[in-house]
Amino acid sequence: MSEPTRKRPVKVGLLLTPAGACAGEAARWRDLLAVARRAEAAGFDSLWLPDHLLTGWAFEGSRPEGGWELWSTLAALAAVTERVELGTLVACTAFRNPALLAKMADTVDEISGGRLILGIGAGWHEPEYRAFGYPADHRVARLTEAATILHGLLKQGHLDFQGSYYQMRECELRPRGPRPAGPPILIGGAGPRMIELAARCADIWNRDFDVWNPGVAPYSAEDLAAWRSRVDARCTQVGRDPATLERAASVFVDLPLGAEREGWQALRGTPEAIAEGLRGYGHAGFTRVQVWLEPGSLAGVEAFAEVLALLDRG
Repeated sequence: MSEPTRKRPVKVGLLLTPAGACAGEAARWRDLLAVARRAEAAGFDSLWLPDHLLTGWAFEGSRPEGGWELWSTLAALAAVTERVELGTLVACTAFRNPALLAKMADTVDEISGGRLILGIGAGWHEPEYRAFGYPADHRVARLTEAATILHGLLKQGHLDFQGSYYQMRECELRPRGPRPAGPPILIGGAGPRMIELAARCADIWNRDFDVWNPGVAPYSAEDLAAWRSRVDARCTQVGRDPATLERAASVFVDLPLGAEREGWQALRGTPEAIAEGLRGYGHAGFTRVQVWLEPGSLAGVEAFAEVLALLDRG
């Protein structure tokens, strides 16, 4: 399975959404496991999990939605998969002390044999902060400290830190996971502060699902080139070689057998049209995409396998 993926212009990951794995209902573990195993067999390069405790949507008739705890689920997937990378898209640093989060990441990296990608973010949905008793203020400032701690601990194995939100003394990661510098860190975001944080602390920068440059068509060469220029410039400003920061993007994909998402830009059409849209990311210097399939069920994974086959042909 590894040989075809090397021919792809871009690595393709699958976001395992709590409802998508069971065609609109809250997924049980057996549902997530079935989709994960089929996705690995179909040739996906990676599997990704979101990090939400309780999500409510502000429209009439909506009910709060939940999912299983991210790291418990990820550790289980690490034990039952063999090839695919496993990523968090993204772990909210407000929900866990960053030093403990580094320990958790090293542990899952060990279970998976070095297949974890640690995606981190500040979170956005204030109701779940309130529901579970987490502070929702200064989210980017808290994330900045957390990213500094995670980078230091995972890359060096030890850290002293005194910040406004976190403090630690003589903190060490023992034992270490299979990679001396720990799993790669992914940070997403479109604003200058988030891109700068990625340039300083991340191995991978990720563009989120629904962020577009004004005045250009989504998924167009102009849109992707604008992101590349913006991230390159921020790397240069902080004294980093832009070539050392990997680029990824999260992408909505509406398959012909599912309902189209209203109001959200998504790649859609024939398998060849979807494959061509994903090729554009590779041509623009992106090395990874994570797709949110509609539907994200077993049937959706089966249908998307044709797209993967087309990408493998170049």
